[in-house]
Amino acid sequence: MQPQWIPLSRTEAAPAEAVDRFVEQLAQGQVVALPTETCFGLAIRGDRSEAIQRLAEIKGRPADRVFTWHLGDGDSVLDWAPWKALTGRLIQAYWPGPLTLVLPIDASQAASRGLVHIVQRDTVGVRVPQHAAVQSILSAADFPVLMTSANVSGQDPLRSAQEVAQTFGDSLALVGDDGAPTPGYSSTVLAVGAGRFDILRTGRLALEDLRATAGLRILFVCTGNTCRSPMAEALARHHLGQCLGVAGDQIQRFGFQVASAGVYAGAGAPASQESVVALQDWGLDLRSHQSNPISEEILRPTDRIYCLTRSHRDALLSMLDAGLHGRVELLCAEGQDIPDPIGGPLEYYRETRDAIDRCIQARLRQWI
Repeated sequence: MQPQWIPLSRTEAAPAEAVDRFVEQLAQGQVVALPTETCFGLAIRGDRSEAIQRLAEIKGRPADRVFTWHLGDGDSVLDWAPWKALTGRLIQAYWPGPLTLVLPIDASQAASRGLVHIVQRDTVGVRVPQHAAVQSILSAADFPVLMTSANVSGQDPLRSAQEVAQTFGDSLALVGDDGAPTPGYSSTVLAVGAGRFDILRTGRLALEDLRATAGLRILFVCTGNTCRSPMAEALARHHLGQCLGVAGDQIQRFGFQVASAGVYAGAGAPASQESVVALQDWGLDLRSHQSNPISEEILRPTDRIYCLTRSHRDALLSMLDAGLHGRVELLCAEGQDIPDPIGGPLEYYRETRDAIDRCIQARLRQWI
């Protein structure tokens, strides 16, 4: 017996009757076929182990390989995902679309969302497809919906409703048909977590583009780039590395770049000896630092520019096009200047280090 076909639109939400039909069949543990912008998918409710087992058997897929949770929109992911700022940048750029994110999820969050059967190594794969009708169906379900490419395991994904119906026949309750073949490629699968920013399955999205979206290019600016801004650069790199689960010199794996410069700096001057000692107290090394003067080349590609004082900010604003002014702010979120310790005793530099460190830790949530 062939499954019933229901017409769907790629650009418009499914009619209420169609939404109800699909949600009803999914609620009963039935498998349905839905088109996406990549390939046809087989869908099942994800909070029942017997339904998941049924889908695995239909595909001839090993039981230990989990399926991907599909959502109608990505807003709810930020309710539980760690690194909300970083994850949010990926979601904003690539959802809806051909990107599956494999994200950490704790046991309580997984249980509250009915995901315990698909969590693997404390992670879950999640995606929002770029298909208006399918999004409306996914949004209407009050249970998690899993989808996987419509194919027998090890074979190419099927591209049309006709191929899906011929291959899976009476194993399906419904087939959604938007009238056109899908491209037939799979989504890019990106694992993001502590020490991980890795493509698990290649697709149309490049790793370097994903990194550029996820991370930030951060610049710290003071006067001569030998005291305050070099300390800020080193402290930011250190704290970013701690949060991301990598060494500070590995944060570029997540797309982060951190630098410093001076409004009135010369090129190539070392960090002040007192700054070097102040950071050595915390196991950080400034001995290789060389000062950089502010330039258009440094400023233009930067996402966030943090000035140590209002005078530095005012100087930069006078240099930059008005369209770039939104990138410039004080490092201190409360609007206070961080005074220059130059010429003072080592204790002044340690106090300056501590003040910069507090400001950076307050900013981390905006970055990650």
